[in-house]
Amino acid sequence: MFTSNPFSEISGLISPLAMQAYVILMVLLVAGGTVLDMIHKQSAKYFFKNAEKAKTRATRKVSAVKKVSIAVTTVAVDVLASGEFCNQRRRVAHLLTMYGFILFAATTAIMIFGYLRADTPVMLPLLWHLGALMLCGGGYWFWFYIRVDVAAEGNPWYRVIPADLFILSLLATGTFALLWSFFQAVGATWLSNLFFVLFIFSATVLFGGVLWSKFAHMFFKPAAAFQKRVAKADGSRDGLPPPADKPEQFGLGIKRLQPRNY
Repeated sequence: MFTSNPFSEISGLISPLAMQAYVILMVLLVAGGTVLDMIHKQSAKYFFKNAEKAKTRATRKVSAVKKVSIAVTTVAVDVLASGEFCNQRRRVAHLLTMYGFILFAATTAIMIFGYLRADTPVMLPLLWHLGALMLCGGGYWFWFYIRVDVAAEGNPWYRVIPADLFILSLLATGTFALLWSFFQAVGATWLSNLFFVLFIFSATVLFGGVLWSKFAHMFFKPAAAFQKRVAKADGSRDGLPPPADKPEQFGLGIKRLQPRNY
């Protein structure tokens, strides 16, 4: 199971050209959905308008070298290490899901475009299965144990809202991929075909539902994090209200009470 290319095994039923066309279509759906999301929510307009406002409040000039340094820090801390998460459990779950998805998606594309008619290096299917397992591990951990609304508002774990489309379709894609590979390996043909169809359906929902899910959000987070660091460097954030959790540091005379157990 872990050392075989599942796409190569099914290439006798589905032509390589059809599989490659499907991957290209999913990429186009993500790009188109992201653009439509920007137009619908006016995310880009708001981002640039906010950046222009920040420039008018700036008290220091940030050099090009400094901006490059900020960009590198943003990529290293906010993107690669998910530094925006203060909760360590949530950060680990997010990193598992993120790197699992990247590994899973990258090896899928490589195996479909490069090894449908050739011997697949053992490392590729190993990484494909590892990526799916990481994706599922981080995603299910988040869904069942970390979701904020469950802990804070007392909602059941099965409560679903439109914003959950991304995580649910992502989990379904990883889960059905693993089940498809397993039943293909043990020779259960009809179960293998069933989970392959479910895998394709969930992947289509994942990549085709960008406009209604949080998928496009991942493209804006790095830009927002970069702008936040630039604003801090040029002083445009200096005049903003104090953080809600530490108002006493700014002479407001407000102290947060310690929680008491009854």
